[in-house]
Amino acid sequence: MPISARNPRRARLTVTLAGIAVAVLGGILWLVGDDNNVDAEFRLEQNSSAVWGRVLDYESTQEDAYAAAEDDKSSAETQMTFGIILAVMGLAVVGSHVLRLACALSGGDVTLQEPARFRALSRPARRALLAGLDALVAANPAKLADVHAHREPFKRLGERLHPHEYPRWPHAADVFAVARGEKEARSFDSRVEKLLDEFDVLGAVQLLKSAPGKLFRALDLLLRIAAGQEERDAVVAAAVRVAPGVSGRVVLSVREHFHNRERETGEPRIFVNRRGRGWVTPDFRPPVAAADRDRLIAALDAELRRRLPAPGRLLLDPDVLDVALPLSGRATAAGLGVLPRGSVSAVDGDQLRFFVYWKETENRTDYDLSALLLHGDYSTDSWLSYTSLTAVGGKHSGDVTEAPDGASEFINLSLDRVRSTFIVPQVNIYAGESFEEVEESFFGFMLRDGEQKGRPFEPRTVRMKSELRGAGRVALPLVFRREDDGRWRAKWLHLYLKGISSANRVEENQVSVSKVVRAVVEREYLTVRYLIDLMSGDTTAMDLWDGEPVPDEPVMYIGLERPEGLHPDSRVVTLENLRDLIPG
Repeated sequence: MPISARNPRRARLTVTLAGIAVAVLGGILWLVGDDNNVDAEFRLEQNSSAVWGRVLDYESTQEDAYAAAEDDKSSAETQMTFGIILAVMGLAVVGSHVLRLACALSGGDVTLQEPARFRALSRPARRALLAGLDALVAANPAKLADVHAHREPFKRLGERLHPHEYPRWPHAADVFAVARGEKEARSFDSRVEKLLDEFDVLGAVQLLKSAPGKLFRALDLLLRIAAGQEERDAVVAAAVRVAPGVSGRVVLSVREHFHNRERETGEPRIFVNRRGRGWVTPDFRPPVAAADRDRLIAALDAELRRRLPAPGRLLLDPDVLDVALPLSGRATAAGLGVLPRGSVSAVDGDQLRFFVYWKETENRTDYDLSALLLHGDYSTDSWLSYTSLTAVGGKHSGDVTEAPDGASEFINLSLDRVRSTFIVPQVNIYAGESFEEVEESFFGFMLRDGEQKGRPFEPRTVRMKSELRGAGRVALPLVFRREDDGRWRAKWLHLYLKGISSANRVEENQVSVSKVVRAVVEREYLTVRYLIDLMSGDTTAMDLWDGEPVPDEPVMYIGLERPEGLHPDSRVVTLENLRDLIPG
């Protein structure tokens, strides 16, 4: 079986690395050729009297040196041309384009974030760029649609490349025609959008088969707008057919999505961007037919099971089973004992203390630690803050309004006295620098049992310390929930709310916080337990590790931390490399 079929992720990585290597090699060749070209031009200028010897028909003592410089200049231009062509080919493989290379040749911003200022390019460089551009478009005409994202830079580049002087590269000329608005080039997404607007489900499915990841992301919409069972069957069949070409992260995200679509419409739906900003809206989408949803879920489970390893012996830390799979870039935060968003962990102890620490950079900064206590229906019970220093079972340390040398606030709670269902710690920015502007800021919590009452809290009792770095003026690290058996558990949020520019207080954000908490608490996240159920077949021996000595033989261990004494041939998955558990 080819490597691309066994492991598409590894195949894509191999191709990408090869493209980068080719681009780097081309860049080196161009730089060396450019240096040689400059040297040759300098020598031509030094021996320029040979030109007059040719014109006036007399023998110049510099003739040989001038001829050698001419040959070197020709070789340097060839080297530059070949280097640029290699760089173009390499960048094409990794998904970039000629525009970035042209920016690099002009000493500009290759990220294209700043306006491009292209310098005059030599004729060999212009020919190489146009040839590379022509080859890219000829191989994939759909790339013309990418021009729309950078129309102005392409216009400026066209002024330097003079594509009208090179009619043998018509596809390159098309690029600049699109940039000037003289030629239409519809993007892939716009073609899909047009079909969806026309409710042409079968046409959209046929087009999306060439982009498996986009097809997976559109499955919910396709199933909802399908005219009948025949079209829904076509959608499911297409998803099953292209599933091997979809990344494991996307497959898992779609699997989690459809699992949560079992709920009734109108329930809160949460969106979280890459910077951790969360917002909630009611889910007004029509439901997906249960039979179609179940067929799709079964197919996704089968695809994931095919990709997962089948270990001979599996050793598990029970505490890792309810850890959510990190399927997004901001699903977690840096710190000590931090779990991904949606993870659930037990809270063992009678006394709970959570705290915030911050140190301002330049301006006076006031962070306020608060706790919102909610009933089972997410309505407000009470709160603890600098305006309300005591509540049932709790006490606030008091208000600190600046932190030039660092400052902290904390809240103590006796969990056996709390009658609320939810405890929602939050950090509000009352004044000053944001979470991304302060020199340092973090939130944490610690636990102790009743026998330690009256004693100072010790560092070893800290269960979690998480950095506060996000876009928003209100931070929601996690929520504590009292279960039906009376025990408390924590569910990790890692969310930020926009808030207002100053004077954020728990009293003013009760409604928005309760909506976010409800959306996360009621959402069922895929956890490590789900993947273990898939990979633990009939041939796998599975044991729960209880702290006793580990087996002498190689095992696959999955847990929060690595135990001592594991066989050197064991495969170990902990929080540090939890993403490795996600199949490619």
